[in-house]
Amino acid sequence: MMTYTHKKITAPIVTVILSLCLCFNVLADSVQDKLDAAKAAYDKKEYKIAFDLLQIPANTGNAIAQTILGFMYEKGQGIEQDVTQAVNWYRKAAEQGFPPGQYNLGVMYDEGRGVKQDHTHAVTWCRKAAEQGHASAQFKIGLMYQDGEGVPKDYQEAVKWFREAADQGQLDAQFSLGRMYYFGRGVPQNYVQALMWDILSNSKNHPALQQDTVTHAAEKMSPQQIKEAQRLAREWKPKK
Repeated sequence: MMTYTHKKITAPIVTVILSLCLCFNVLADSVQDKLDAAKAAYDKKEYKIAFDLLQIPANTGNAIAQTILGFMYEKGQGIEQDVTQAVNWYRKAAEQGFPPGQYNLGVMYDEGRGVKQDHTHAVTWCRKAAEQGHASAQFKIGLMYQDGEGVPKDYQEAVKWFREAADQGQLDAQFSLGRMYYFGRGVPQNYVQALMWDILSNSKNHPALQQDTVTHAAEKMSPQQIKEAQRLAREWKPKK
């Protein structure tokens, strides 16, 4: 079975995390000003300036700033790389219930970076984020159920979490959900659904897919079924 090497947030981290802050409604004007300034500096790759601007918000308990600091420590941006400090800041944010902090902490546990590897703790923290609608965490939980990592292998649960993330437009989850439909794992085999999710996931980003999996669904489908899959893909809209 094909598995994925999981990646944390790859879009500009400050932009991604700040986009979630409105859901929490926790930003005073002064904190927002500092975070806006940090984002501007980060986008210009002025990492040291961004790092310094985040200190006061992070040290006064702002979960957004804490998560960004964790990421900067993890990647060595504006500060010497220190994955132990990254875990420390992710944990501070995670314990406040902030989904990106919970997710990143879970992935650090999963990979054993900055903390002893512990798949059970990885599941715990990723699940907390997933249950709050964090799409990457939902995908990660789906992978854990698919592979039996930290939880008993359960294809139906994997499908459930892949679908939660796929419905939000998470490409890896869409790809994974298509595979589940193709192989009939945790869901009745359905080539139309397999091809629909394949189209949505933009399978050219997944070289292994081109060789032996969902793209071959079309070879087993009638022209009408292919058209139906294409129609469903065209009409699909994210649910969140």
